[in-house]
Amino acid sequence: MPQRIEAMAATPPVPFLFSDQALARRLERAEGHTGARFVEARAKLFPGSGAQWIEVGGAYVMFDGVSSPLTQTFGLGLLQEASPSDLSLIEEFYHQRGAPVFHEVSPLAGVGLAALLNERGYQPVEFASVMFRSIGHEIKLALSRTKGIQVGLAGSNELELWAQTAAKGWSEAGDFSQLMSGMAHSAARAGARLFLAKLDGQPIAAGALGISAGVALLAGASTIPDKRRLGAQLALLDSRLRYAAEQGCDIAMMGAEPGSASQRNAERHGFRIAYTRTKWRLGQPPA
Repeated sequence: MPQRIEAMAATPPVPFLFSDQALARRLERAEGHTGARFVEARAKLFPGSGAQWIEVGGAYVMFDGVSSPLTQTFGLGLLQEASPSDLSLIEEFYHQRGAPVFHEVSPLAGVGLAALLNERGYQPVEFASVMFRSIGHEIKLALSRTKGIQVGLAGSNELELWAQTAAKGWSEAGDFSQLMSGMAHSAARAGARLFLAKLDGQPIAAGALGISAGVALLAGASTIPDKRRLGAQLALLDSRLRYAAEQGCDIAMMGAEPGSASQRNAERHGFRIAYTRTKWRLGQPPA
């Protein structure tokens, strides 16, 4: 009697993602879309903020207040070549609101855009590593954290607690209490997921997660200064990645200062650098 051989179901291999223009477009559109939803939520919750966004040449052009980190463009030059008229429209949008003009630009937009920005009086002011990893398979992180750290979604009654925790985590960079309070309510209204890490029931770290078209955007992670090096950030990363995978995301992305501890930690846990973005600021308006 011939032996019957049962075929074992194999887990399909995860496609290798190349750091190319297609990936850049997907990542930039996801971040831009997430930011636009935040701006819409801010406008509804705080009508006096003047929060608004428009799309010009495929780029998200966002105003969330003069000092907000969201007041800038995303995706400029990626979906279509940016023209002088596009830049004029964007610059007028910000000038009317008394805001500085910032563009955070992927190198995959091409050297021609950098030349155009230079001609119009822009200067580079910041670099950021855009990092990504596949989450279309079982997530395995080398967890090393203090026993007792628990991570979960902040409830609707914990928005202020999330804001206070995040503000304490960013306290060394300035007074973020009021900004974080507004961000928490706006982010929740926009559909972002806010996570809290607690040690023995007390919040010690906070982080956020935005989801757009299968891309999970990790942002806003911070830990209270005297509770660092306990593994809270790793616990937040693990929980957010698992949650995103459960929601059907196949890619996670985050930003980090080039060469920073945040970048190294991300690389240790499967993230790769997709590209380094340049943030440009307009000096004097073109004549």
